[in-house]
Amino acid sequence: MDLIRIIVAILLPPLGVFLQVGIGAQFWINILLTLLGYIPGIIHAVYIIAKK
Repeated sequence: MDLIRIIVAILLPPLGVFLQVGIGAQFWINILLTLLGYIPGIIHAVYIIAKK
């Protein structure tokens, strides 16, 4: 299941974080990072998914 979440996180980072932790602080941080730059959003999303 984590592999699917990582693939989703690469395509759409906030969705990957949402699937892992739901709507919370990490989700909003990831949206902000994705808006500031796509790559930081991907890195954050993969980190959140790999951490759990």
